Amino acid sequence: MFIGEYTYKIDDKKRLAVPSKFRATLKKKAVITRGLDSCLFLFSMEEWKNIAEKISKLPFGQYDNRGFSRIILSGAMEVEFDSLGRIIVPDYLKKYASLKKETVVAGLYNRIEIWDRKLWDDYKNKTEKELGNIAERLKDFGV
Repeated sequence: MFIGEYTYKIDDKKRLAVPSKFRATLKKKAVITRGLDSCLFLFSMEEWKNIAEKISKLPFGQYDNRGFSRIILSGAMEVEFDSLGRIIVPDYLKKYASLKKETVVAGLYNRIEIWDRKLWDDYKNKTEKELGNIAERLKDFGV
């Protein structure tokens, strides 16, 4: 389980540290891919297999299904942790998520999201203001 919010910097060699708490679950390898809302998703190998399996079973006759699976699956890359617990973020994913120097690594139970610090702060501030309304809309899901 991944929880918490951490701030890290991407160095000039595109290396990003991942919290040691998270690495215990991720072990030696993980999968990074395009996420939603201009962030990146980082999955354990086991969770990635589950997600990729579900996505691959979407009917490809539907336009939205093809687009979603193309973007998420083709954007995926296996990453390995170095001795300091860092991964290399590929250029195309850095560009997709507009990652600069400062990033936020956020644990969201079964996945990790990687955000540019400014984009995260903007998103979080906007969403926090709407939290009551969002909670009201989620009541049918038992939240």
